[in-house]
Amino acid sequence: MEAKAIAKYVRIAPRKVKLVADMVRGKHVDEAIALLKYTPKKGAKELEKVVKSAVANAENNHDLDRESLYISQVYANEGPRLKRFRPRAQGRAFTILKRTSHIGVVVKERE
Repeated sequence: MEAKAIAKYVRIAPRKVKLVADMVRGKHVDEAIALLKYTPKKGAKELEKVVKSAVANAENNHDLDRESLYISQVYANEGPRLKRFRPRAQGRAFTILKRTSHIGVVVKERE
């Protein structure tokens, strides 16, 4: 049995979230939350929220035991980009892409 949670349109580049996601993939949920709590990156804070949500979904919606839960999948896909323009020399404009992420976590029970 598995439970999942997805956070959409998070204002952080997926490249930055993937660095933190690789740390917690396959870990026990309590260990993952502890790791994310003390990792000094913005992606860690966003990912921690999604992991806690997935654990809550597992406990409340699927009646899974928290002690046997581990993170089976973590992904950070690219969402839509916000396009902004910055003025440059000689009347030109420079495009700035503010990237967004869709962060997903799937937790499963160990047998």
